[in-house]
Amino acid sequence: MSDLIAGAIAMASFVIALFFLRFWRGTRDRFFLYFALSFGIEGVHRIVSALTYDDAEDTPLHYLVRLLAYGLILWAILEKNLPARGDRRGEEG
Repeated sequence: MSDLIAGAIAMASFVIALFFLRFWRGTRDRFFLYFALSFGIEGVHRIVSALTYDDAEDTPLHYLVRLLAYGLILWAILEKNLPARGDRRGEEG
């Protein structure tokens, strides 16, 4: 039963990654690319975990993969909300 659930989560992750890739192709905004990469990494991680029959998800490798995926999401949000280097609000010129 856990393999079925892992497969469903992997499929959902890949579908979400494809949606974000579609948005990225339309806008060329790196925000969507980072999200697509994050969900793609999570999908691959779920498939590899299910195929290796690794039930111990408390190993450091699992946490590092998830840290990478969630770090990409965090970086995308931070990069989107930080002002651009050439953007100097409040200065008149």
